[in-house]
Amino acid sequence: MKKYITILSMLIPGFMIMSSCSKDWITVQPVGTTLESNYYKNAEEAFNGLIAAYDPLGTECGKTYSNKIGPLNSASDDCYAGGGSSSDVPAWQVWNNYTIDPAIGIQGDFWGRNFTGVYRANILLQKLPGVPMDATLKARFAAEAKFLRAYFYFDLVRLFKNVPLFTAPLKLDQFFNVTQVGPDVVYPQIEKDLVEAVADLPETVSADENGRVTKPAAQALLGKVILYQNNTSRMLEAAEWLEKVNSSPNYHLLSDYGLIFRPDNKFNAESIFEIVHTAKAIAGWGSWPNFEGNVYTQMCGARAYTGPTYKAGWGFNPITPELVALLKTDPRYKYTVINIDSLKMAGVCTYEKGYQNTGYFVAKFAPTIEFYSTIGGDPVINYPNDVIEIRLADTYLLEAEALVRGNGDLAKAQDYFDRVRARVGLSPVPATLDNIAMERRLELATEGHRWFDLVRTGKAAEALASKGFKAGKNEILPIPLEELTNTKLVQNPGY
Repeated sequence: MKKYITILSMLIPGFMIMSSCSKDWITVQPVGTTLESNYYKNAEEAFNGLIAAYDPLGTECGKTYSNKIGPLNSASDDCYAGGGSSSDVPAWQVWNNYTIDPAIGIQGDFWGRNFTGVYRANILLQKLPGVPMDATLKARFAAEAKFLRAYFYFDLVRLFKNVPLFTAPLKLDQFFNVTQVGPDVVYPQIEKDLVEAVADLPETVSADENGRVTKPAAQALLGKVILYQNNTSRMLEAAEWLEKVNSSPNYHLLSDYGLIFRPDNKFNAESIFEIVHTAKAIAGWGSWPNFEGNVYTQMCGARAYTGPTYKAGWGFNPITPELVALLKTDPRYKYTVINIDSLKMAGVCTYEKGYQNTGYFVAKFAPTIEFYSTIGGDPVINYPNDVIEIRLADTYLLEAEALVRGNGDLAKAQDYFDRVRARVGLSPVPATLDNIAMERRLELATEGHRWFDLVRTGKAAEALASKGFKAGKNEILPIPLEELTNTKLVQNPGY
């Protein structure tokens, strides 16, 4: 498969446009509902449908700037929303200060991203049985679609809790009659999809297929899904799935922590599931919202910056003083935090202090001169920084947590915990739940995990009290207002 493939429009019944980084354009005609009956006639068309199901993973923009990491960082105690003012990207601001409501917030884009992915996966799964193609390849396509459906639903159930559950495409006359189900129904379906996906996914992929999911990605996600449900009796089950990945000879921690995040070191030995971004789509602003570059990279840079190493950004997600203090003596500090204020005071640079400025900026996705695109389009929306959704240090710490919570092999838990610390030169400390939680915060800082970790461990209300978090309400997002109009969907409590 070509490494970078772009879907330039939402796949809805009747309209799909595809392109690749080589600017080969495929336009499927005719438009209208005839597409669904005429398409999926062969393996190539099934593959195009699979690519369509992958495409929402890399969503950077919708109604607003809606990449996954930026809003999650804003909602956590890792970062503030920031930007140019208190009204800059309101969807981020209202999650940052917990004034989010059904009309204003990031929920519409998160809902749309994930249900678009579910819909496309369901279309492919419905059509695949009738496609004349190699049986092994067909099984792999189905496994990938099931993984994607599970991934999208995992986000939906964590973010919204009560959601409609679709395992087949919805007919037009059903749109306004769907109802929600609870996590007790959604999670079993996620697990079923992942168990079935594991059977037919490859252990590894070749370089030209980087970005496609593997068996370890499904195993890791399944372990995480089980752990997230907080059922103590299932912790060792979660650990067993994570162990399949953590014991694999195909992965190891990089000796240099800073190399994990470099765009010229994609799909490294620590990457289990990675979402691809590229400058090769050479997008301009007329492409909104279909950008293949990492727009978050531009967003988290210092505003009006002039100086070495970095390009100017838009000042979002300034890092909180609390996180800076925790990292200050940690070897991961210099790869996580950029102290722009210190550079300014040294006369090395100038920058504009934006809203909620702390002087500290996100390093892992920073807009660097080195990776500023010169091949066309608008460079600020064409940064090639990938997002590693699941990486080995994450799964090591998850397994350590599951083993401790399940009273399993505590020596193994200690070993995985120690490995994460030893990689950056830190001495062992006991693998207690509090220490593991802190290690997750420091190791995965600004990567979008912190808010979910706070919510699932019941620590969000205390950690985010200063931001206005209300227990019993802000653990989930409101159902988007537009989704409630003329439907049977019910709003989440407190909204």
